[in-house]
Amino acid sequence: MGEKLHTIDDGIEPNVQWAEPLVDLFVDRRVDLVRLAYLLTGHQAIAEEVVQDAFINTQRAWNRVEHPWSYLRSAVVNGCRSWGRRQAVAQAHPPDRPEPDLLEADELWDALNALDERRRTALILRYYLDLPTAEIADILGCRPATARTMIHRGLRQLRKDIEQ
Repeated sequence: MGEKLHTIDDGIEPNVQWAEPLVDLFVDRRVDLVRLAYLLTGHQAIAEEVVQDAFINTQRAWNRVEHPWSYLRSAVVNGCRSWGRRQAVAQAHPPDRPEPDLLEADELWDALNALDERRRTALILRYYLDLPTAEIADILGCRPATARTMIHRGLRQLRKDIEQ
């Protein structure tokens, strides 16, 4: 095969030989593939991971790859679909909610993250930083009555989510 090979020490598989056409694809088309994966998953970190996995799998199968760009693009799409299926299964089978008195920090964090950003921010400012309502209102750019309402409604939503 007279291809020029690049030796790469990635820390996982040291001194792996990468074919020059694959290295060129990485340099020239990686951003395009990450963009494609992002559009399919909606998550930047997942998109980058899927593309990285696609390049590694392509390198491993290099002797069987006839059309590298098509192979990579298909590997990215398939990787995104696999990720989507795993997400769907995880959402279809959520873990049972623990009893309210058995809640740990992670469950409380999950309930807090389920709130909209302004309510979550108001609760954190009030109960983590122990700020008075006037300061919370100033930070959020609203009236003190609005800040009190956000705190009240946020607490009500937390109670509802935790008791379910």
